[in-house]
Amino acid sequence: MAAVHRVVALVRPPQSTFELGCAAEVFGIERAEVAVRYAFGVCTEQPGPVATLAGYDMLVTDGLTALDRADTVVIPGWLPPEVAPSPAVVRALRRAHERGARLVSICSGAFALAHAGLLDGRRATTHWARAGQLADLFPTVEVDPDVLYVDHGDLATSAGAGAGIDLCLHLVRTDHGAGYAAQVARSMVMPPHREGGQLQFAAPPHPVQMDGSLALLLEWATARLDEPLTVDELAAQQGLSARTLARRFADQLGVSPGQWLLAQRIAAARELLESTDLPLDALARRVGLSSATNLRRRFLRALGTTPGAYRRAFRAGA
Repeated sequence: MAAVHRVVALVRPPQSTFELGCAAEVFGIERAEVAVRYAFGVCTEQPGPVATLAGYDMLVTDGLTALDRADTVVIPGWLPPEVAPSPAVVRALRRAHERGARLVSICSGAFALAHAGLLDGRRATTHWARAGQLADLFPTVEVDPDVLYVDHGDLATSAGAGAGIDLCLHLVRTDHGAGYAAQVARSMVMPPHREGGQLQFAAPPHPVQMDGSLALLLEWATARLDEPLTVDELAAQQGLSARTLARRFADQLGVSPGQWLLAQRIAAARELLESTDLPLDALARRVGLSSATNLRRRFLRALGTTPGAYRRAFRAGA
């Protein structure tokens, strides 16, 4: 019989109960007809009541010495992310890593690993809304804002919230094989593996503030996404040459007219996939992407997943 793998979550106030729950649900629940392979515990720097984002305190009785007995250390979020861990926490994390424990972060937990210097020169991810902050604070970390998780073996980071479940199930699959991971996922009513990256879950960008020179054109074009608009037509509508229009787009939006137009078509397709049952060919024509084949190709390149997988994920959630 395989030895039980000890997983310890390091929490701090204010603790996200969902992110802690991701790890607890995968590693800490005994399930009928599923062999027990993990033991789960929780620790904190100062044992006692730990405030949570859910409005209640939880009592944590183990201190940092629990990390010395862990095979895997999970950091289920780290708020506020810009506040560095104490020297005692940094020493405990580094000591665990040096003796061979696997260190895992969920969502903003990547900031704790970065503060401890453990992500220097490494590829890592976090919630898409915090990826820029992670990159700015830690320029030696290679931040990938798209993927659901990054696993180096000794260190692993996940994207926001629910992606923590994806990473934890991936670790179970790595430790004990796809069959065992499928048993755990099935009991959670979760897919053992999700397609795509987290860009499919990021909100479409808010409109940029215009100085007036492009605002009416963008409104005009957005209302005609079902038409085969070209850059030359956009320029003619604005009374400009294509080159001048491209310069204005670059100055005000940071992208070319063609890139902006494609982004609007993808955003419109996302909305229709979430809210309608339109066949892909009809949906593609409605957003100006001509065919289901073109829609799939553009969608996959932009979001790392297919329209069908995207619709299944979001319609099931609804």
